Amino acid sequence: MGWFFGVILLISMVVSVNGIGANWGTQVTHPLPPKTVVKLLRDNGFLKVKLFDADYDTLRALGKSGIEVMVGIPNDMLATMATSVKEAEKWVSKNVSTHITNSGVNIRYVAVGNEPFLQTYNGTFLGTTFPALRNIQSALIKAGLGSQVKATVPLNADVYESSSGLPSGGDFRPDIHDLMLVIVKFLNDNGAPFTVNIYPFISLYIDANFPIDYAFFDGAATPVIDNGATYTNMFDANHDTLVWALQKNGFANMPIIIGEIGWPTDGDRNANLVYAQRFNQGFMSHISNGKGTPMRAGPVDAYLFSLIDEDAKSIDPGNFERHWGIFYYDGLPKYQLNLGTTNTSYLVPAKDVHYLDPKWCVMSPSARLDDPQVALSVSYACARADCTSLGYGTSCGNLDARGNISYAFNSYYQIQNQADTACKFPNLSMITKANPSTPNCRFVRMTEQYYPNSVLRAEHPHELVTLVVSLVLVLVSVW
Repeated sequence: MGWFFGVILLISMVVSVNGIGANWGTQVTHPLPPKTVVKLLRDNGFLKVKLFDADYDTLRALGKSGIEVMVGIPNDMLATMATSVKEAEKWVSKNVSTHITNSGVNIRYVAVGNEPFLQTYNGTFLGTTFPALRNIQSALIKAGLGSQVKATVPLNADVYESSSGLPSGGDFRPDIHDLMLVIVKFLNDNGAPFTVNIYPFISLYIDANFPIDYAFFDGAATPVIDNGATYTNMFDANHDTLVWALQKNGFANMPIIIGEIGWPTDGDRNANLVYAQRFNQGFMSHISNGKGTPMRAGPVDAYLFSLIDEDAKSIDPGNFERHWGIFYYDGLPKYQLNLGTTNTSYLVPAKDVHYLDPKWCVMSPSARLDDPQVALSVSYACARADCTSLGYGTSCGNLDARGNISYAFNSYYQIQNQADTACKFPNLSMITKANPSTPNCRFVRMTEQYYPNSVLRAEHPHELVTLVVSLVLVLVSVW
C-alpha cells in the first residue's frame, strides 16, 4: 500500500502548486529561441510566466501554449504611458489585443513598470507610475479586455516597513504612503492584485548580521512570535508585514501575487548552488500544502525568479544579478529541484539547443603573467563580457592567475560568437579545443546566435534599416 499513498501524496502536491510561475528575463547576449523556452516552461510544468517587456516573438511563441502571461511595460516607458492615453491605447492594441486575438496568447496581467518605487531610483518614477497604470487600465477596458486582463504594478518589498520590526507593525513607507493608498485603491476597484517581489537573499547581502537560517524554510531559525503568530522564516514575516499594511488601510482581502522570489547561484559568497537549492526547494515545499502564511490562509500565487540566467543584466546591485536562473544560459538545470508540477523530481533541460564549435580562448602557455598587457586585456574583456563568476566565494573563485585570465578571455570570445579576432589579445591568448572547465568552474561555450523573426517584419522602413545594420555589424564581428 505504500506505493499507493506515495502516488496520492505526489498527486496532491501537483494539484496544490500547479500555479507556480517563472520570470522570463531576456537581458542576454545569446538568447535561446522563444519556442525552445516555451517548451522548457511546458516540460517543467510552469503554467504562468512573467515577462519584463512585450517582445513580439516571445509573445507569439506563447500562443496556444496554455501558459498564463503577465506582460511588462519597462520603467523607461512609464512617462509615455502616463502622459498620453492614445499611446497607452496603441500599446495595448499592439502588445495585448493583437496577441490575444491573432495568436491565442493567454495574457492575464499587464505589469506597469518594475519596482518603480525603489529608493535607489530617487523618486524618478513617483509621478508617472500611477498615471501610467490608470491609462493602461483604461485602454484595456476600451479594448474590451477589462475583465480578462488586469493591470498591476510589481513593487519591491521596500514599499512597506514595520515600525516594530514585527509583521503587525507593517504599514506603507511614510514618503510614499498616500501614493500607495491611491494605487492600492485603484487596483482594488479594478479587481487587480497587489504584486510584490520578496528577496530574503538581498536582506542577507546587505546585512552581514542577518540570521541566515531565517532566510530558509527548514525550521533551523529561532522563531519570531507576533500576536500569537509564529514565524520561522523571513518570507512569511515579510509577506504578512504587507498583509498588515493592507489591512490597516482598509484592504484586508486584497489578493497578493509574489511577482519575484528566488536565490542566485553565483557572484557572491552567499550566492551558490547549495543555498539556491535549499531556498527554492524549501519555498516550493513550504507552499505545496496550500496553507499560506499565518495572516493569509490559502495558496500562494508566485513567480520564481528566475527561469534562465541573464549575462547582460546590470550588475549595479551586485555581481549576483546575472545568476538568478534555475537554469543556466543554455537551459541546463543547475541543481535538483522538485517543483511539484510534473511526475519527476528533477528539472527537465531545454531540448534541441545548438552550441557554437567546441573551442575556447585561453591564455597562451608562453605568455608571461607580468606582461603589462595582461591587466589591460583582462579589463577590456570583462568590461565587454561577463566575469561575475570570478572573485571571492564564486564558482570560479579557486582558479589561479592564469585561470582567471583565461576565463576573462573566453567569456569575451564566446560573447563575440567565437570570432577569430576576439581571441587576439597581444601575445597573450590562443584558441584551444580542450575544455578548460574545472569541476566547479564552467568555461562557457555559447549557444548559436538567435535572430528574431521580428527582424523580417519591421513595421516601419527605418526600423528595417536599423535591424539590417545591426545584423551586418554582428556578421562583420564574426568574420
